[in-house]
Amino acid sequence: MQALGGRSGGARVWAVGERVRARLGDAGLSPVGFFGVPGSVSAIVPLVGQILIASEKRQSGREVTELHLFFNRRASGTAYAPVRQRLLPLDDEWRRKLTAAAWPTKSLPEVAGDEVATLRSLVRGYLFISLFRACAESLASENASRLAAMQRADKNIDDLLQNLGGAFHRLRQSGIDEELFDVVSGFEALSR
Repeated sequence: MQALGGRSGGARVWAVGERVRARLGDAGLSPVGFFGVPGSVSAIVPLVGQILIASEKRQSGREVTELHLFFNRRASGTAYAPVRQRLLPLDDEWRRKLTAAAWPTKSLPEVAGDEVATLRSLVRGYLFISLFRACAESLASENASRLAAMQRADKNIDDLLQNLGGAFHRLRQSGIDEELFDVVSGFEALSR
């Protein structure tokens, strides 16, 4: 939230999920768009498509100058870490990293046809992959947290069942002991 609060001219935010929208509202940022959280991997593609369409509409109206992505990435085990990624504009640092990467084959790619249209397609693909990966990582970290919570609850239930079983056996044994003492004392009383 702090990264968005210091933006000059105010930030326009799209929220994915009800909890994010509520937290943004608490921070004084009202989202200009809202998208539902994908419940499965197959629901990520339609969500990314909706976000890209909304982004392109804003870019064509010159409303979007920068595009930042905030999401959770699974860190280790059940922990997750917040991640911030700047998607647009593609800057010199991004270009340097891309040109420094080794090409996997000896044949370098060539652009056949309109270079501007090719560049737009490549940028659209880059945005799609970045958004898809962010959604998949967020979904994985959320599911890992849920699984860990269910495992803790299951362990707590097992511990509680073990404690209750032990208490039941102690009560049952004390009842049996009382009955045996009654029988033994009755026998001793009759045998005198």
